[in-house]
Amino acid sequence: MSEPQRSGTAMPMNPANTVTIARMVLIPLFLVVLLADWPRWFAAPAFIYVLRPWLAAAVFGVLAATDAVDGYLARSRNEITTFGKFLDPLADKLLVTAALLALIEIHILPAWIALVIISREFIISGLRMVASAEGTVIAASWYGKLKTVLQIIAIIMFIVKDSSLITGLSSQLAWWMQGAAWCVMGAAVIMTIVSMVDYFIHAREVLIGPWTGGKPLALSASEDAEDAIDDTTD
Repeated sequence: MSEPQRSGTAMPMNPANTVTIARMVLIPLFLVVLLADWPRWFAAPAFIYVLRPWLAAAVFGVLAATDAVDGYLARSRNEITTFGKFLDPLADKLLVTAALLALIEIHILPAWIALVIISREFIISGLRMVASAEGTVIAASWYGKLKTVLQIIAIIMFIVKDSSLITGLSSQLAWWMQGAAWCVMGAAVIMTIVSMVDYFIHAREVLIGPWTGGKPLALSASEDAEDAIDDTTD
């Protein structure tokens, strides 16, 4: 198999990046379906109000699934670009952040859960920028991938768990759905923290330098001590 094309040899606006941009552009559509009183705009029948959480969950699920689509397109067409590597994780973070804030807006999700998840993204983004500036690439681990899957499933479950379609059918079903949603969200929060710790473990040499015998190695003779001090004052 030929090597993937890098930036400069693949067009920035290839099919994969087009899908990624579409995911970002359609985030407001998800918010409108979930938050806005759009059935009233069209004088929609009452059953639309019952289905609205499920429609919002479906839109969110489709947008989240496009992450796999653009990744497949980029790899299969050998069109991995720098623009795409920047845009894809940004689109994922915007989608999850929008969903979490929307759930807070409708008083379904405690704000502290969103704070933990969003803070992790800020911390890891900063860590990866520091590592990149030092010439180190920190590859995503399976912890991060599992975290993303759990977050998506938890968000979908939180969107629909209080819908009248569930609460009206059976109290036992409603109780089960509540418990399952909170269990998945709890697992997502735990994996969010675990994946952050994993990033710090892989970036420890970037942050504190190589260690020998429990003590950091001294700066090499070619390094300027004053420059080293300046680098730590940001």
